[in-house]
Amino acid sequence: MATQNAPAELIPAIDLKEGRCVRLRQGRMDDATVFSDDPVAMALHWQALGARRLHVVDLDGAFAGRPVNGDVIASICAALDIPVQIGGGIRDATTLQGYLDVGVRWGIIGTRAAKDPKWAVELAQAYPGQVIVGIDARNGLVATEGWAAATELAAVDLARCFEDGGVAGIIYTDIDRDGMLSGINLDETVRLAESVGLPVYASGGLASLADVERLASAIARCRGRLAGCISGRALYEGSLDYRQASELLAGSVS
Repeated sequence: MATQNAPAELIPAIDLKEGRCVRLRQGRMDDATVFSDDPVAMALHWQALGARRLHVVDLDGAFAGRPVNGDVIASICAALDIPVQIGGGIRDATTLQGYLDVGVRWGIIGTRAAKDPKWAVELAQAYPGQVIVGIDARNGLVATEGWAAATELAAVDLARCFEDGGVAGIIYTDIDRDGMLSGINLDETVRLAESVGLPVYASGGLASLADVERLASAIARCRGRLAGCISGRALYEGSLDYRQASELLAGSVS
């Protein structure tokens, strides 16, 4: 997913709900803002701005436990030249293979990875370099089932289960900050990145160029283990300029 000293990435997010591009607040399906009725056009927009990959989440799939927006995702992959990573509802190898068959580069597993880390490692070993683990947490504790179910499992402890297991990277999302434009939880993100030997991507709360500057400083301190950030609402609402922020992050690792 990333190599040490590779340029850090700002990855635009497309969250799909009923075939439309939306953003939620704190993962609540009843608090969605629709930003586009044409996710493919939105994907092409981010590619045109220079994105090196796209982060797509099937929100309906995350709650259903199976793909729901598969046709839209296939259309996005067909339209883009850049790679796509997809999360939401991947609970078995058949689902992952189905996404890979339509052009997805990386599958993101969350709920089942938290419940059965051994399965996640076996999947990653069967699909080397194509499995990312999404760790979503409130107050440092993992949440599952589309963030609807809380656990007593510490995010850092879960992340350590995937070292040396073929996992391509970890996406760490602070649920309480997701979609809230309240700033990344850098303390917890850096703590996780420093605890594992895998590339870690921050998610949830990025709001401004000042946030990007703080993230870039943390990336420099982590020497490539903190590999970038996923952003949604800040980019869609215009509080963050994609090109400016992306260039700043890319220069944080030398």
